[in-house]
Amino acid sequence: MTLHNALKTLRQDRRFAPHIVSWHTLPPRSARLGPWPDALAAPLRAALARRGIHALYTHQSRAITLHLEGRDVVLVTPTATGKSLAYHLPALHHLLTDPEARALLLFPTKALAQDQYHALRHWLDALTLPTDWVGVYDGDTPREERSRVRARARILITNPDMLHRGILPHHTRWADLLRGLRLIVLDEVHTYRGIFGGHVANLLRRLARVVAFYQRPTGQPAPRYICTSATIGNPRELVTRLIGREPALIDENGAPQPQRTLIFYNPPLLDPATGLRRSSLLEAQRLARHFLAHDVQTVLFARARQTVEVLLTYVRADAPNAGIVPEQVRGYRGGYLPHARREIERGLRAGTVRAVVATNALELGVDIGSLGAALLVGYPGTIAGTWQQIGRAGRREEGGVGILIAGAGALDQYIVQHPEFLLRTSPEHALIAADNLHVLVDHIRCALFELPMTPEEPFGTFEHTADVLAFLEEEGEARHAGTRYHWIGEGYPAEAVSLRLAAAQRVVIQERNNRSVRTIGEVDWESAPRLVHHEAVYLHEGTSYLVREVDWEAGTAYVEARDLDYYTQPISREELTVLTEEISTPAHGTTRSRGDVLVRTQVVGYRKVRWHTHETLGYGEVDVPPRELETVAYWITFLPETLERLREQGLWRTDAVVDYGPNWARQRARALERDGHRCQRCGAQATPDRPLHVHHIRPFRTFGYIPGVNEAYKEANRLENLITLCARCHRLAETTARLRSGFNGAAYVIAALAPLFVMADPGDIGRVVEARSPHTGLPTITLYDAVPG
Repeated sequence: MTLHNALKTLRQDRRFAPHIVSWHTLPPRSARLGPWPDALAAPLRAALARRGIHALYTHQSRAITLHLEGRDVVLVTPTATGKSLAYHLPALHHLLTDPEARALLLFPTKALAQDQYHALRHWLDALTLPTDWVGVYDGDTPREERSRVRARARILITNPDMLHRGILPHHTRWADLLRGLRLIVLDEVHTYRGIFGGHVANLLRRLARVVAFYQRPTGQPAPRYICTSATIGNPRELVTRLIGREPALIDENGAPQPQRTLIFYNPPLLDPATGLRRSSLLEAQRLARHFLAHDVQTVLFARARQTVEVLLTYVRADAPNAGIVPEQVRGYRGGYLPHARREIERGLRAGTVRAVVATNALELGVDIGSLGAALLVGYPGTIAGTWQQIGRAGRREEGGVGILIAGAGALDQYIVQHPEFLLRTSPEHALIAADNLHVLVDHIRCALFELPMTPEEPFGTFEHTADVLAFLEEEGEARHAGTRYHWIGEGYPAEAVSLRLAAAQRVVIQERNNRSVRTIGEVDWESAPRLVHHEAVYLHEGTSYLVREVDWEAGTAYVEARDLDYYTQPISREELTVLTEEISTPAHGTTRSRGDVLVRTQVVGYRKVRWHTHETLGYGEVDVPPRELETVAYWITFLPETLERLREQGLWRTDAVVDYGPNWARQRARALERDGHRCQRCGAQATPDRPLHVHHIRPFRTFGYIPGVNEAYKEANRLENLITLCARCHRLAETTARLRSGFNGAAYVIAALAPLFVMADPGDIGRVVEARSPHTGLPTITLYDAVPG
């Protein structure tokens, strides 16, 4: 009854209860059992009985029956409903009934692969079959083990990346697997969306070609798919686009479900005038302490890696107040080394880890045991992701609780104040474009390397293969001989194609002491300039490391552990150049355009943020190589008459700040003295009839100063935030600031709304706001695809 008591006392807590927006109880549900599939090998039923399983849930029974009838299947049920058994049993059935049969199991992460490997070894042992009939083949497989896996494994567990680079280009080594392939499992198919999903769809087209090459002489039917997914809005459509055939959909869950409590919580309002609320991180820390003190194992989900580390530091420091030791609180995110993640997963299953602070890396079905509470620090970005995270709690009879702790952003505030949106709206659709030429041409290169192609051969639903082959011949990568094209390019093309959104290159983080160097983690190449620039504070498992040196050519960042009272946040600068304008049409006082752009991003500095209070302690400058991205963009240009109309309607703020705080006169004089009484833009010198102005670089009003209430003027009036300008330059700067502020709000709304309608991460959509665009000469909002193609 620990969870019951925790919820009871929480509801009576005067600090918590007033800020509960809504409290929902989702009732428990009993199991629904289905018939035993008649065609399933008899030894499997006996093996299940020995493990205490005497019946199958309806969704398991239906999936197995349809597969044995020769159908493709997509199974969509919540976390911890036994989806794995629905493909374990068919794989084992094929091994028991056909000595040539093989199965290929594809998982999006290595953690999932390891989970399934150990589960299948237990089943093989229970059936007195050789346990080396199952093998894992991925980047972590030792080279000396790989030949044994190729020779012995009849159930091969891998990921799309290894299938792409390590198996299909060398398919002659895998002839037995491809010739005997009866079952292909695609687990967590909802992760195969966007550009990654397009890559995987083309990868499966290549797999189908190679399998057909080996199975055509035997007359063996093509292998069937069993796909599993968390809840999404269009599972059948997504799988059809991935595998090229329409599957049977099973989305009625027969597994028992415990009672769950769902709470929408809005942190206390600190300043009604600005809408400022108490930090969601500090509220999450307090709630974690409450549940841990009631012995409820807890997971806290945060959206960003740095947020995970900041929150981990807070919860660890607070652990003794909850009656546990700091070591029982762990972090979990990308960038941790594999052995560390496996250790954390084991600790969660065993109960020795009482709390884990994680990114959405723990949304997927990695076995982490029975958790009682899931605290979501901010809206995860999608309805599907929200239910996945909530589903991580409540695996025991006692049930579970999910609490959505709203952040200050507009999207979070909308969700928490309109809980019916989450409770009643269908999850998002997972979208892919398998015939996107950016993706498809690369995979036709790979397919041509694997086997020759004819111009008439369709590539999945793409029917213009001849055009692509002719293009490759012009590029000197293919040669037309007789009726077929052959690959003649250098090397093998799969090596140059990354399936993932981020670049394959990584920056390794090494702790360097006087006598030794120890690798503690890694970051992807795109994130590295923001996270591990010189003098950055890199947070890892609750420890602060100061970055002392970065070797960008070698891809290594050297750090040392330091006890610091702050962490750092990067300051970036973006420049956008329009390369081509394809479409431009008028629309409601604007023009909207689309074309190719070059986005140049550079980290130019960082901000030091004090722990807990989140106040700014200072700034620093850095020299980091810029990143250039050629991509597609959409821009909205606001016409002069539109701005004039807004001014006339009183909707365009031009009011000036009157009170700049008690220290304004002194700080203004110091800024003028520092700048030599000269305009820092045009160089104009002060004269009696043309005095100079002092301008706030970051607008004063954004600091939230309220006379007699707070001292925010001190931060606003720092010398680093002041610059001397002449009246003309000051007027231009003020106009620019107001324009940029207003348009930033509009751009933020557009980008923040996108995840409500498409299953995209906000990070997939870049935005640049220009008060005077070099391309249009007018105020312009540009949204661009952060993933080229």
